[in-house]
Amino acid sequence: MRELVVEADGGSRGNPGPAGYGAVVLDPATGETLAEAAEYIGVATNNVAEYKGLVAGLKVARELFPDALVHVRMDSKLVVEQMSGRWKIKHPDMKPLAAEAGRVFPAGRVRYEWIPRERNKHADRLANEAMDAGKRGRQWEPSASTAGLDASAARNAATPPPSGAPGDATAGAARARAALTGKAEGLGTGTGGGLGTGSGAWPTAAARPTAPDAAPDDGLFAAEEAVATTVASGDFEAEAGVLAPTGHAARAETPGASARTAETGAAAPAQAAATPTAGGAPTAGAAPAQAGAHLVQGGAALVQGGAPAQAGAAAPAQAGPAGTPTAAAPPAQSAPAPRQGWTGPDMGAPATFVLLRHGETALTPEKRFSGSGGSDPELSAAGLRQAEAVAEALAARGTIQEIVSSPLARCRQTAGAVAARLGLDVRIEQGLRETDFGAWEGLTFREVRERYPEDLDAWLASPKAAPTGGGESFATVARRVAATRDRLTAAYAGRTVLLVTHVTPIKTLVRLALGAPPESLFRMELSAASISAVAYYADGNASVRLLNDTSHLR
Repeated sequence: MRELVVEADGGSRGNPGPAGYGAVVLDPATGETLAEAAEYIGVATNNVAEYKGLVAGLKVARELFPDALVHVRMDSKLVVEQMSGRWKIKHPDMKPLAAEAGRVFPAGRVRYEWIPRERNKHADRLANEAMDAGKRGRQWEPSASTAGLDASAARNAATPPPSGAPGDATAGAARARAALTGKAEGLGTGTGGGLGTGSGAWPTAAARPTAPDAAPDDGLFAAEEAVATTVASGDFEAEAGVLAPTGHAARAETPGASARTAETGAAAPAQAAATPTAGGAPTAGAAPAQAGAHLVQGGAALVQGGAPAQAGAAAPAQAGPAGTPTAAAPPAQSAPAPRQGWTGPDMGAPATFVLLRHGETALTPEKRFSGSGGSDPELSAAGLRQAEAVAEALAARGTIQEIVSSPLARCRQTAGAVAARLGLDVRIEQGLRETDFGAWEGLTFREVRERYPEDLDAWLASPKAAPTGGGESFATVARRVAATRDRLTAAYAGRTVLLVTHVTPIKTLVRLALGAPPESLFRMELSAASISAVAYYADGNASVRLLNDTSHLR
Protein backbone atom coordinates (compact mmCIF):
# COMPACT_ATOMS: atom_id res chain seq x y z
CA MET A 1 0.00 0.00 0.00
CA ARG A 2 1.33 3.46 -0.89
CA GLU A 3 2.53 5.63 1.98
CA LEU A 4 2.43 9.42 1.99
CA VAL A 5 3.66 12.16 4.31
CA VAL A 6 1.48 15.22 4.82
CA GLU A 7 3.01 18.29 6.45
CA ALA A 8 0.56 21.06 7.27
CA ASP A 9 0.58 24.40 9.03
CA GLY A 10 -1.50 27.52 9.47
CA GLY A 11 -1.02 30.99 10.83
CA SER A 12 -2.92 34.09 11.86
CA ARG A 13 -1.46 37.57 12.00
CA GLY A 14 -3.34 38.83 15.02
CA ASN A 15 -4.94 35.61 16.33
CA PRO A 16 -7.62 36.22 15.23
CA GLY A 17 -6.48 38.14 12.19
CA PRO A 18 -5.63 37.66 8.51
CA ALA A 19 -4.94 33.94 8.26
CA GLY A 20 -3.80 31.30 5.82
CA TYR A 21 -2.71 27.70 5.65
CA GLY A 22 -0.23 25.58 3.77
CA ALA A 23 0.12 21.84 3.20
CA VAL A 24 2.51 19.65 1.27
CA VAL A 25 2.35 15.96 0.33
CA LEU A 26 5.73 14.20 0.26
CA ASP A 27 7.09 10.84 -0.81
CA PRO A 28 8.45 9.34 2.44
CA ALA A 29 11.22 7.44 0.67
CA THR A 30 12.68 10.22 -1.46
CA GLY A 31 11.35 13.39 0.15
CA GLU A 32 9.99 14.46 -3.23
CA THR A 33 7.19 17.02 -3.20
CA LEU A 34 4.11 15.41 -4.76
CA ALA A 35 1.63 18.24 -4.26
CA GLU A 36 1.18 21.56 -2.47
CA ALA A 37 -1.85 23.45 -1.24
CA ALA A 38 -2.23 26.90 0.30
CA GLU A 39 -5.04 29.39 0.77
CA TYR A 40 -5.78 32.74 2.33
CA ILE A 41 -8.89 32.21 4.50
CA GLY A 42 -9.63 35.71 5.75
CA VAL A 43 -9.85 36.50 9.46
CA ALA A 44 -9.41 33.43 11.66
CA THR A 45 -7.46 32.14 14.64
CA ASN A 46 -4.14 30.37 14.44
CA ASN A 47 -5.64 27.01 15.45
CA VAL A 48 -8.46 27.23 12.91
CA ALA A 49 -5.90 27.94 10.18
CA GLU A 50 -3.87 24.91 11.29
CA TYR A 51 -6.91 22.66 11.13
CA LYS A 52 -7.81 23.96 7.67
CA GLY A 53 -4.25 23.21 6.55
CA LEU A 54 -4.63 19.66 7.84
CA VAL A 55 -7.93 19.15 6.03
CA ALA A 56 -6.49 20.52 2.78
CA GLY A 57 -3.38 18.32 3.02
CA LEU A 58 -5.41 15.18 3.63
CA LYS A 59 -7.74 15.95 0.73
CA VAL A 60 -4.82 16.49 -1.64
CA ALA A 61 -3.29 13.19 -0.49
CA ARG A 62 -6.60 11.42 -1.11
CA GLU A 63 -6.78 12.84 -4.63
CA LEU A 64 -3.32 11.44 -5.35
CA PHE A 65 -3.73 8.00 -3.75
CA PRO A 66 -7.15 7.25 -2.23
CA ASP A 67 -5.90 4.02 -0.62
CA ALA A 68 -2.72 5.46 0.89
CA LEU A 69 -1.47 5.23 4.44
CA VAL A 70 -0.84 8.79 5.60
CA HIS A 71 1.70 10.06 8.10
CA VAL A 72 0.72 13.59 9.19
CA ARG A 73 3.45 15.78 10.64
CA MET A 74 2.63 19.15 12.21
CA ASP A 75 4.26 21.52 14.68
CA SER A 76 0.93 22.21 16.41
CA LYS A 77 0.65 20.01 19.49
CA LEU A 78 -2.95 21.07 19.87
CA VAL A 79 -3.98 19.60 16.51
CA VAL A 80 -1.75 16.52 16.83
CA GLU A 81 -2.96 15.66 20.31
CA GLN A 82 -6.63 16.30 19.53
CA MET A 83 -6.60 14.31 16.29
CA SER A 84 -4.74 11.49 18.06
CA GLY A 85 -7.55 11.35 20.61
CA ARG A 86 -5.46 12.29 23.62
CA TRP A 87 -6.88 15.78 24.08
CA LYS A 88 -10.55 16.77 24.11
CA ILE A 89 -11.87 19.14 21.45
CA LYS A 90 -14.08 21.72 23.11
CA HIS A 91 -13.73 24.82 20.95
CA PRO A 92 -16.81 25.19 18.71
CA ASP A 93 -14.78 26.44 15.73
CA MET A 94 -12.47 23.43 15.76
CA LYS A 95 -14.94 20.59 16.34
CA PRO A 96 -16.36 20.58 12.78
CA LEU A 97 -12.88 20.96 11.26
CA ALA A 98 -11.56 18.01 13.29
CA ALA A 99 -14.57 15.95 12.24
CA GLU A 100 -13.98 16.87 8.60
CA ALA A 101 -10.33 15.86 8.85
CA GLY A 102 -11.34 12.54 10.39
CA ARG A 103 -13.62 11.74 7.46
CA VAL A 104 -11.08 12.20 4.65
CA PHE A 105 -9.44 8.80 5.22
CA PRO A 106 -10.85 5.77 7.06
CA ALA A 107 -9.93 5.43 10.71
CA GLY A 108 -6.61 3.71 11.21
CA ARG A 109 -5.09 4.92 7.94
CA VAL A 110 -3.75 8.18 9.34
CA ARG A 111 -1.21 8.62 12.11
CA TYR A 112 -0.09 11.91 13.62
CA GLU A 113 3.32 13.10 14.76
CA TRP A 114 4.37 16.38 16.33
CA ILE A 115 7.56 17.86 14.85
CA PRO A 116 9.54 20.98 15.82
CA ARG A 117 8.88 24.16 13.90
CA GLU A 118 12.17 24.11 12.07
CA ARG A 119 11.20 20.78 10.51
CA ASN A 120 7.91 22.13 9.18
CA LYS A 121 9.33 24.98 7.11
CA HIS A 122 7.77 23.93 3.82
CA ALA A 123 4.18 24.09 5.07
CA ASP A 124 4.98 27.13 7.18
CA ARG A 125 6.34 28.97 4.14
CA LEU A 126 3.25 28.06 2.11
CA ALA A 127 1.00 29.44 4.86
CA ASN A 128 2.94 32.69 4.90
CA GLU A 129 2.83 32.95 1.14
CA ALA A 130 -0.96 32.57 1.35
CA MET A 131 -1.19 35.30 3.99
CA ASP A 132 1.07 37.58 1.93
CA ALA A 133 -1.17 37.05 -1.08
CA GLY A 134 -4.25 37.83 0.99
CA LYS A 135 -2.64 41.07 2.14
CA ARG A 136 -2.41 42.07 -1.52
CA GLY A 137 -6.05 41.13 -2.08
CA ARG A 138 -5.20 37.98 -4.03
CA GLN A 139 -5.05 34.22 -3.52
CA TRP A 140 -1.95 32.06 -3.46
CA GLU A 141 -0.72 30.84 -6.84
CA PRO A 142 1.42 27.68 -7.16
CA SER A 143 3.44 29.19 -10.00
CA ALA A 144 4.67 32.01 -7.77
CA SER A 145 5.66 29.80 -4.82
CA THR A 146 9.26 29.23 -3.78
CA ALA A 147 8.39 27.26 -0.64
CA GLY A 148 9.40 23.90 -2.11
CA LEU A 149 12.83 25.08 -3.19
CA ASP A 150 13.56 26.80 0.11
CA ALA A 151 12.35 23.86 2.19
CA SER A 152 14.32 21.34 0.13
CA ALA A 153 17.54 23.26 0.66
CA ALA A 154 16.88 23.61 4.37
CA ARG A 155 15.95 19.93 4.71
CA ASN A 156 19.15 18.81 3.06
CA ALA A 157 21.28 21.04 5.26
CA ALA A 158 19.57 20.38 8.59
CA THR A 159 20.08 17.54 11.05
CA PRO A 160 16.72 16.44 12.49
CA PRO A 161 16.54 17.32 16.18
CA PRO A 162 15.28 14.82 18.76
CA SER A 163 11.56 14.23 18.52
CA GLY A 164 9.09 12.84 20.99
CA ALA A 165 5.73 13.27 22.60
CA PRO A 166 4.74 16.86 23.42
CA GLY A 167 6.04 17.80 26.84
CA ASP A 168 8.74 15.13 26.72
CA ALA A 169 12.24 15.95 27.94
CA THR A 170 13.10 18.96 25.86
CA ALA A 171 15.18 19.01 22.74
CA GLY A 172 17.09 21.87 24.32
CA ALA A 173 18.55 19.46 26.85
CA ALA A 174 19.58 17.08 24.08
CA ARG A 175 21.26 19.91 22.23
CA ALA A 176 23.16 20.99 25.34
CA ARG A 177 24.14 17.39 26.02
CA ALA A 178 25.43 17.01 22.48
CA ALA A 179 27.46 20.18 22.84
CA LEU A 180 29.01 18.89 26.06
CA THR A 181 29.81 15.41 24.84
CA GLY A 182 30.59 16.18 21.21
CA LYS A 183 28.31 13.33 20.16
CA ALA A 184 25.84 13.41 17.33
CA GLU A 185 22.19 14.16 17.91
CA GLY A 186 19.65 11.42 18.50
CA LEU A 187 20.60 10.84 22.13
CA GLY A 188 17.00 10.21 23.18
CA THR A 189 14.27 12.45 24.44
CA GLY A 190 13.94 11.43 28.07
CA THR A 191 16.79 12.72 30.17
CA GLY A 192 15.49 12.77 33.69
CA GLY A 193 16.80 16.27 34.28
CA GLY A 194 15.16 18.20 31.50
CA LEU A 195 16.30 21.62 30.36
CA GLY A 196 13.05 23.42 29.84
CA THR A 197 13.21 26.71 28.01
CA GLY A 198 16.78 27.70 28.77
CA SER A 199 16.87 31.43 29.33
CA GLY A 200 13.57 31.49 31.19
CA ALA A 201 12.07 34.06 28.81
CA TRP A 202 8.56 33.59 27.53
CA PRO A 203 8.69 31.71 24.18
CA THR A 204 8.08 34.15 21.34
CA ALA A 205 7.47 34.15 17.63
CA ALA A 206 11.19 34.76 17.11
CA ALA A 207 11.72 31.03 17.50
CA ARG A 208 9.61 30.41 14.46
CA PRO A 209 10.77 31.33 10.93
CA THR A 210 7.67 33.25 9.92
CA ALA A 211 6.90 36.76 8.80
CA PRO A 212 7.48 39.42 11.50
CA ASP A 213 3.79 39.96 12.13
CA ALA A 214 2.86 36.30 12.34
CA ALA A 215 1.35 35.28 15.66
CA PRO A 216 3.17 32.80 17.89
CA ASP A 217 1.99 29.21 17.78
CA ASP A 218 0.92 26.92 20.59
CA GLY A 219 4.34 25.77 21.77
CA LEU A 220 4.39 26.93 25.37
CA PHE A 221 7.02 25.14 27.48
CA ALA A 222 7.73 22.81 24.58
CA ALA A 223 10.74 21.18 23.02
CA GLU A 224 10.69 23.18 19.82
CA GLU A 225 11.09 26.45 21.69
CA ALA A 226 13.90 25.09 23.80
CA VAL A 227 15.90 24.43 20.65
CA ALA A 228 15.71 28.06 19.63
CA THR A 229 16.34 29.50 23.06
CA THR A 230 19.77 30.72 24.00
CA VAL A 231 21.31 29.73 27.31
CA ALA A 232 21.15 32.76 29.54
CA SER A 233 24.11 32.08 31.76
CA GLY A 234 26.41 30.68 29.13
CA ASP A 235 26.88 27.65 31.37
CA PHE A 236 25.27 24.60 29.76
CA GLU A 237 25.60 22.47 32.87
CA ALA A 238 23.98 24.99 35.17
CA GLU A 239 21.20 25.83 32.76
CA ALA A 240 20.40 22.21 31.98
CA GLY A 241 20.04 21.09 35.58
CA VAL A 242 23.25 19.08 35.83
CA LEU A 243 23.65 20.44 39.31
CA ALA A 244 21.62 17.60 40.81
CA PRO A 245 17.89 18.19 40.37
CA THR A 246 15.95 16.81 43.28
CA GLY A 247 13.47 13.94 43.33
CA HIS A 248 9.94 14.94 44.27
CA ALA A 249 8.26 11.67 45.13
CA ALA A 250 10.10 10.34 48.19
CA ARG A 251 12.31 12.53 50.36
CA ALA A 252 13.12 13.44 53.95
CA GLU A 253 13.57 17.15 54.31
CA THR A 254 13.02 20.02 56.67
CA PRO A 255 10.42 22.37 55.20
CA GLY A 256 11.70 25.92 54.85
CA ALA A 257 10.00 29.24 55.34
CA SER A 258 7.95 30.47 52.42
CA ALA A 259 9.37 33.97 52.71
CA ARG A 260 6.30 35.70 51.41
CA THR A 261 4.59 38.15 53.70
CA ALA A 262 1.34 38.74 51.94
CA GLU A 263 -0.60 39.41 48.80
CA THR A 264 2.25 41.55 47.47
CA GLY A 265 4.63 38.73 46.65
CA ALA A 266 7.34 40.45 48.67
CA ALA A 267 9.90 38.26 50.36
CA ALA A 268 9.64 37.91 54.12
CA PRO A 269 12.76 37.81 56.29
CA ALA A 270 13.66 34.57 58.00
CA GLN A 271 15.67 36.29 60.73
CA ALA A 272 14.47 38.07 63.82
CA ALA A 273 16.44 41.27 63.22
CA ALA A 274 15.36 43.09 60.05
CA THR A 275 17.70 45.93 59.11
CA PRO A 276 16.32 48.47 56.61
CA THR A 277 18.62 49.36 53.74
CA ALA A 278 18.14 51.95 51.07
CA GLY A 279 19.36 49.77 48.22
CA GLY A 280 17.71 46.80 46.60
CA ALA A 281 20.29 44.15 47.53
CA PRO A 282 21.79 42.59 50.64
CA THR A 283 25.11 43.88 51.91
CA ALA A 284 28.24 42.00 50.84
CA GLY A 285 28.99 38.86 52.81
CA ALA A 286 26.69 36.60 54.74
CA ALA A 287 25.95 37.61 58.30
CA PRO A 288 25.70 35.02 61.09
CA ALA A 289 22.40 33.29 61.68
CA GLN A 290 19.72 35.45 63.29
CA ALA A 291 21.55 38.61 62.33
CA GLY A 292 21.28 39.43 58.69
CA ALA A 293 17.90 40.25 57.13
CA HIS A 294 17.67 43.39 55.00
CA LEU A 295 14.59 45.33 54.04
CA VAL A 296 14.45 46.56 50.46
CA GLN A 297 12.63 49.87 50.73
CA GLY A 298 11.54 50.40 47.12
CA GLY A 299 9.86 47.09 46.41
CA ALA A 300 8.65 45.92 49.82
CA ALA A 301 10.88 42.88 49.56
CA LEU A 302 12.51 41.64 52.74
CA VAL A 303 15.57 39.79 51.53
CA GLN A 304 17.55 37.55 53.83
CA GLY A 305 21.23 38.42 53.87
CA GLY A 306 22.45 35.93 56.44
CA ALA A 307 22.50 32.19 56.93
CA PRO A 308 19.20 30.48 57.74
CA ALA A 309 18.31 29.88 61.31
CA GLN A 310 17.15 26.34 60.68
CA ALA A 311 19.49 23.40 60.53
CA GLY A 312 19.60 21.82 57.14
CA ALA A 313 20.36 24.89 55.09
CA ALA A 314 24.11 25.05 55.50
CA ALA A 315 24.96 22.28 57.96
CA PRO A 316 27.16 19.48 56.57
CA ALA A 317 24.49 16.84 57.17
CA GLN A 318 22.18 18.69 54.79
CA ALA A 319 24.69 19.75 52.18
CA GLY A 320 23.24 17.47 49.51
CA PRO A 321 19.88 17.89 47.79
CA ALA A 322 16.83 17.25 49.92
CA GLY A 323 16.02 13.59 50.07
CA THR A 324 19.57 12.58 49.08
CA PRO A 325 21.42 10.63 51.82
CA THR A 326 24.76 12.09 52.97
CA ALA A 327 27.52 10.84 55.23
CA ALA A 328 26.07 12.68 58.21
CA ALA A 329 22.44 11.77 57.56
CA PRO A 330 21.48 8.12 56.93
CA PRO A 331 18.83 7.49 54.27
CA ALA A 332 15.25 7.54 55.45
CA GLN A 333 14.36 4.57 53.27
CA SER A 334 16.04 1.89 51.22
CA ALA A 335 14.87 3.15 47.81
CA PRO A 336 17.72 4.52 45.70
CA ALA A 337 17.96 8.27 45.15
CA PRO A 338 16.76 9.59 41.78
CA ARG A 339 19.36 9.53 39.04
CA GLN A 340 20.70 12.98 38.30
CA GLY A 341 21.72 14.84 35.18
CA TRP A 342 21.35 13.41 31.67
CA THR A 343 22.40 9.81 32.19
CA GLY A 344 19.09 8.32 33.34
CA PRO A 345 16.65 6.29 31.25
CA ASP A 346 13.87 7.81 29.15
CA MET A 347 11.08 8.55 31.62
CA GLY A 348 8.60 9.75 29.00
CA ALA A 349 6.58 12.94 29.08
CA PRO A 350 6.68 14.78 32.42
CA ALA A 351 3.81 16.29 34.33
CA THR A 352 4.29 19.99 33.60
CA PHE A 353 2.82 22.49 36.06
CA VAL A 354 2.35 25.98 34.69
CA LEU A 355 2.17 28.03 37.88
CA LEU A 356 0.02 31.15 37.62
CA ARG A 357 -0.19 33.61 40.45
CA HIS A 358 -3.62 35.23 40.59
CA GLY A 359 -4.20 38.84 39.56
CA GLU A 360 -4.22 41.84 41.88
CA THR A 361 -6.79 42.50 44.58
CA ALA A 362 -7.38 45.74 46.47
CA LEU A 363 -4.88 44.53 49.09
CA THR A 364 -2.04 43.94 46.63
CA PRO A 365 -0.85 47.53 46.04
CA GLU A 366 -1.22 48.25 49.76
CA LYS A 367 1.12 45.34 50.54
CA ARG A 368 -1.12 43.76 53.15
CA PHE A 369 -1.10 40.19 54.46
CA SER A 370 -3.71 38.34 52.45
CA GLY A 371 -3.86 34.62 53.02
CA SER A 372 -6.58 32.02 53.38
CA GLY A 373 -7.83 33.19 56.76
CA GLY A 374 -8.97 36.69 55.87
CA SER A 375 -11.72 38.36 53.89
CA ASP A 376 -11.09 36.39 50.65
CA PRO A 377 -10.96 39.49 48.42
CA GLU A 378 -11.92 39.36 44.76
CA LEU A 379 -9.83 40.69 41.88
CA SER A 380 -9.66 44.44 41.47
CA ALA A 381 -10.22 46.11 38.11
CA ALA A 382 -6.47 45.86 37.50
CA GLY A 383 -6.54 42.19 38.49
CA LEU A 384 -9.35 41.45 36.06
CA ARG A 385 -7.35 43.04 33.25
CA GLN A 386 -4.34 40.95 34.22
CA ALA A 387 -6.43 37.78 34.20
CA GLU A 388 -7.68 38.53 30.67
CA ALA A 389 -4.14 39.26 29.49
CA VAL A 390 -2.77 35.97 30.77
CA ALA A 391 -5.79 34.12 29.39
CA GLU A 392 -5.09 35.56 25.95
CA ALA A 393 -1.42 34.58 26.14
CA LEU A 394 -2.17 31.00 27.18
CA ALA A 395 -4.92 30.62 24.60
CA ALA A 396 -2.56 31.74 21.84
CA ARG A 397 -0.19 28.92 22.69
CA GLY A 398 -2.77 26.21 23.25
CA THR A 399 -0.77 23.80 25.38
CA ILE A 400 -2.77 23.83 28.64
CA GLN A 401 -4.73 20.58 29.04
CA GLU A 402 -6.15 20.95 32.55
CA ILE A 403 -6.78 23.79 35.01
CA VAL A 404 -6.57 23.40 38.79
CA SER A 405 -7.19 26.32 41.13
CA SER A 406 -6.94 27.33 44.74
CA PRO A 407 -10.40 27.67 46.31
CA LEU A 408 -9.90 31.37 47.10
CA ALA A 409 -11.94 33.85 45.07
CA ARG A 410 -9.01 35.68 43.47
CA CYS A 411 -7.67 32.42 42.06
CA ARG A 412 -11.04 31.13 40.96
CA GLN A 413 -11.66 34.37 39.07
CA THR A 414 -8.24 34.24 37.40
CA ALA A 415 -8.69 30.56 36.52
CA GLY A 416 -12.18 31.27 35.20
CA ALA A 417 -10.87 33.85 32.75
CA VAL A 418 -8.36 31.36 31.36
CA ALA A 419 -10.88 28.50 31.30
CA ALA A 420 -13.35 30.58 29.32
CA ARG A 421 -10.73 31.21 26.64
CA LEU A 422 -9.51 27.62 26.50
CA GLY A 423 -12.86 25.87 26.80
CA LEU A 424 -11.73 23.89 29.85
CA ASP A 425 -13.21 23.15 33.26
CA VAL A 426 -11.62 24.26 36.53
CA ARG A 427 -10.90 21.77 39.31
CA ILE A 428 -10.62 23.20 42.83
CA GLU A 429 -7.72 21.95 44.97
CA GLN A 430 -7.70 22.89 48.66
CA GLY A 431 -3.97 22.22 48.95
CA LEU A 432 -3.19 25.19 46.69
CA ARG A 433 -4.62 27.80 49.07
CA GLU A 434 -2.42 30.53 50.50
CA THR A 435 -0.99 30.53 54.03
CA ASP A 436 -3.42 31.37 56.82
CA PHE A 437 -1.90 34.48 58.43
CA GLY A 438 -4.23 34.41 61.44
CA ALA A 439 -4.72 37.76 63.19
CA TRP A 440 -2.34 39.41 60.72
CA GLU A 441 -4.75 39.11 57.81
CA GLY A 442 -5.34 42.51 56.22
CA LEU A 443 -2.50 44.22 58.10
CA THR A 444 0.70 45.66 56.72
CA PHE A 445 4.05 44.42 57.97
CA ARG A 446 4.51 47.62 59.96
CA GLU A 447 1.11 47.23 61.61
CA VAL A 448 1.95 43.68 62.64
CA ARG A 449 5.28 44.89 64.03
CA GLU A 450 3.48 47.50 66.12
CA ARG A 451 0.74 45.19 67.44
CA TYR A 452 2.42 41.81 67.76
CA PRO A 453 6.20 42.41 67.97
CA GLU A 454 7.08 39.24 69.91
CA ASP A 455 4.96 36.96 67.72
CA LEU A 456 6.43 38.52 64.60
CA ASP A 457 9.99 38.03 65.85
CA ALA A 458 9.27 34.37 66.58
CA TRP A 459 7.67 33.91 63.15
CA LEU A 460 10.64 35.50 61.41
CA ALA A 461 13.08 33.37 63.36
CA SER A 462 11.56 29.96 62.64
CA PRO A 463 9.45 28.42 59.88
CA LYS A 464 7.74 26.38 62.59
CA ALA A 465 6.30 29.46 64.29
CA ALA A 466 2.72 30.37 63.40
CA PRO A 467 1.27 33.89 63.12
CA THR A 468 -0.77 35.34 65.97
CA GLY A 469 -4.19 33.84 66.42
CA GLY A 470 -3.61 30.32 65.14
CA GLY A 471 -2.45 30.87 61.58
CA GLU A 472 -0.28 28.42 59.63
CA SER A 473 3.47 28.14 59.97
CA PHE A 474 5.53 28.01 56.79
CA ALA A 475 6.63 24.50 57.71
CA THR A 476 2.99 23.42 57.76
CA VAL A 477 2.38 25.07 54.40
CA ALA A 478 5.43 23.35 52.90
CA ARG A 479 4.15 19.93 53.97
CA ARG A 480 0.70 20.70 52.56
CA VAL A 481 2.08 21.90 49.24
CA ALA A 482 4.43 18.92 48.90
CA ALA A 483 1.56 16.50 49.48
CA THR A 484 -0.56 18.35 46.93
CA ARG A 485 2.29 18.26 44.42
CA ASP A 486 2.68 14.50 44.78
CA ARG A 487 -1.06 13.96 44.39
CA LEU A 488 -1.29 16.13 41.27
CA THR A 489 1.82 14.74 39.56
CA ALA A 490 0.38 11.25 39.93
CA ALA A 491 -3.00 12.34 38.58
CA TYR A 492 -1.62 14.31 35.63
CA ALA A 493 1.45 12.36 34.53
CA GLY A 494 2.49 13.38 31.04
CA ARG A 495 0.09 16.35 30.89
CA THR A 496 0.44 20.13 31.04
CA VAL A 497 -1.63 21.56 33.89
CA LEU A 498 -2.25 25.18 34.83
CA LEU A 499 -2.15 25.62 38.63
CA VAL A 500 -3.70 28.94 39.62
CA THR A 501 -2.48 29.66 43.11
CA HIS A 502 -0.59 32.07 45.37
CA VAL A 503 2.89 33.28 46.24
CA THR A 504 3.67 30.83 49.02
CA PRO A 505 2.66 27.64 47.16
CA ILE A 506 4.47 28.70 43.98
CA LYS A 507 7.71 29.60 45.74
CA THR A 508 7.56 26.38 47.72
CA LEU A 509 7.10 24.27 44.59
CA VAL A 510 10.03 25.99 42.90
CA ARG A 511 12.31 25.59 45.92
CA LEU A 512 11.48 21.93 46.33
CA ALA A 513 11.98 21.31 42.62
CA LEU A 514 15.43 22.85 42.76
CA GLY A 515 16.36 21.05 45.96
CA ALA A 516 17.50 24.46 47.15
CA PRO A 517 18.06 25.49 50.78
CA PRO A 518 15.43 27.60 52.53
CA GLU A 519 17.24 30.89 51.97
CA SER A 520 16.75 30.51 48.22
CA LEU A 521 13.12 31.48 48.74
CA PHE A 522 14.18 34.96 49.72
CA ARG A 523 15.78 35.53 46.34
CA MET A 524 12.69 34.95 44.20
CA GLU A 525 10.18 37.56 43.12
CA LEU A 526 6.62 36.70 42.09
CA SER A 527 4.46 39.42 40.58
CA ALA A 528 0.69 39.38 40.32
CA ALA A 529 -0.47 37.31 37.31
CA SER A 530 3.07 36.04 36.72
CA ILE A 531 3.78 32.64 35.19
CA SER A 532 6.33 30.05 36.30
CA ALA A 533 6.69 26.41 35.24
CA VAL A 534 8.06 23.17 36.69
CA ALA A 535 8.20 19.75 34.98
CA TYR A 536 8.13 16.56 37.06
CA TYR A 537 9.56 13.33 35.64
CA ALA A 538 8.68 9.73 36.46
CA ASP A 539 12.10 9.06 38.00
CA GLY A 540 11.54 11.75 40.65
CA ASN A 541 13.55 14.51 39.02
CA ALA A 542 12.16 17.98 38.43
CA SER A 543 13.08 20.82 36.09
CA VAL A 544 12.26 24.49 36.71
CA ARG A 545 11.51 25.90 33.27
CA LEU A 546 10.24 29.41 33.94
CA LEU A 547 10.01 31.85 36.84
CA ASN A 548 8.00 35.05 37.28
CA ASP A 549 7.32 35.76 33.62
CA THR A 550 5.15 38.87 33.12
CA SER A 551 5.77 39.58 29.44
CA HIS A 552 2.07 39.06 28.72
CA LEU A 553 1.26 42.05 30.93
CA ARG A 554 3.49 44.50 29.06
